[in-house]
Amino acid sequence: MKNHRVRFMRTFTVIIIIIIAANYGCTPSKHKPMKIAVSKATSNYLNWLKKGDSTLIPVNMFDMPFDSAVRELERCSGLLLTGGEDVQPAIYGKESEIDICSETDPHRDTLELKLIMKALDLKMPILGICRGEQILNLALGGTLITDIPSYLSTARTTGYVSPEISHMSEDRYLLSHSVKIHKNTFLHEILGCDSGLVTSTHHQAVEKTAPGLIVSAIAPDGIPEAIEWKNLSDKPFLIGIQWHPERMDTANPLSGHVLKAFLVHAREYSVRQQAIGNRQ
Repeated sequence: MKNHRVRFMRTFTVIIIIIIAANYGCTPSKHKPMKIAVSKATSNYLNWLKKGDSTLIPVNMFDMPFDSAVRELERCSGLLLTGGEDVQPAIYGKESEIDICSETDPHRDTLELKLIMKALDLKMPILGICRGEQILNLALGGTLITDIPSYLSTARTTGYVSPEISHMSEDRYLLSHSVKIHKNTFLHEILGCDSGLVTSTHHQAVEKTAPGLIVSAIAPDGIPEAIEWKNLSDKPFLIGIQWHPERMDTANPLSGHVLKAFLVHAREYSVRQQAIGNRQ
């Protein structure tokens, strides 16, 4: 019943946004192109975003000084946290595990943590992909599995049995394993399915979810594959997924539906901001 109320309020909010936009001259035909902040842009992510909205303007935050990036974020309508290097284990209290990390980027860690906190303060939609999911979980107080093969090897010797699957596909675009979507979650509502196949390239993953978050999808071996708010009420759009939708066909709901949901909420945010600006 609670989830039904949340869905009703989300729908009601969209209607109110449209009414406000019309009253202040922000009808769809007058929409300015959205700016989407991308923590570190590559052609795959940019092409994927453009498939969802050819008019949007991606903003690569990676080469900006921290203060400039945070200021620029205020002009954007959504934050996309992309995949990439390992996050420094010292951030989540595992300094001793640095030797089982691959390449790290302290500058990027600091930049993305600042962007996440600012986006949360702005109540801006956030989508985290792969590393983006991981650092989103860390920013809110969670921890990571530093190396999945080591973790699963230890888990099996202590009695935890799971099927062998590949989280590091040799072909970056191959649909390498399935994921199960938990019912009664926001992600399940977005995707409209209980499971699907994804492409996967990672050796780290969410371990302890941050307070306020829940796991909304898992791999067959029990590795978390998605996180979201535990309580949606009065919260901005926030989803982290471990797989790589930007490498997948957008006809696959685990790619296309994720993209659509993120951009719909970014547009709602943009309309609200335009309406507020027109009133001032």
